[in-house]
Amino acid sequence: MSEILRADRVCRSFGEGATRVDALVDVDVSVHAGELTVVHGPSGSGKTTLLNLLGGLDRPTSGRILLDGQVSLGELPEHDLLAVRRTRIGYVFQSFGLIPVLSARENVEVPLRLVGTPAGERDERVEEVLELVGLAPHARQRPYELSGGQQQRVGIARALVTRPDLLIADEPTGQLDSDTAATIMALLADLTQRRGMAAVISTHDPSHIATATRRVELLDGRVVASVR
Repeated sequence: MSEILRADRVCRSFGEGATRVDALVDVDVSVHAGELTVVHGPSGSGKTTLLNLLGGLDRPTSGRILLDGQVSLGELPEHDLLAVRRTRIGYVFQSFGLIPVLSARENVEVPLRLVGTPAGERDERVEEVLELVGLAPHARQRPYELSGGQQQRVGIARALVTRPDLLIADEPTGQLDSDTAATIMALLADLTQRRGMAAVISTHDPSHIATATRRVELLDGRVVASVR
């Protein structure tokens, strides 16, 4: 499978002098199409920091995040980086991040409106991804009318609607019960394979590691294991 993203000796520090914290140190990670990469490790190991860098939400202190082996995300102007985030990368959040006053369908449609997708194409794509995550019958319901698992499925559909090459999910099952969490992880693994996209998911739950094509273990900001 082709490499979509690579972290090359990436470091991320916060603060200066005596208050400096090295959140990531010389991290190398390769992300490929069709693979589900699970990043795991204890709290404070650098999982969220790494995902923020891979998703273009933050810039490394040193090292490079390379898209398609050529484009360094950390060196892109903000306008170009925003375009990459809106078209090439989908995000799934632990807190769901849904807009309460919008229906499931309207929430999923938001990213397409941001990039100016024509109305007819918006309708087709929204219907497609809601069907894909099993929520077509709930398209008109608002978030408060849905279960936690259903809300996360809306979040996944919203991340997929732009047809991204890369899906980033930071602790996407953190607010779900164990059975629902397992269902969501299985869905993400299935979607990654069926769509041929890359996915990077962080988790603190060891039971989710079995769904991974590749696993990356972090400890104190360093990669201590990277296994396919």
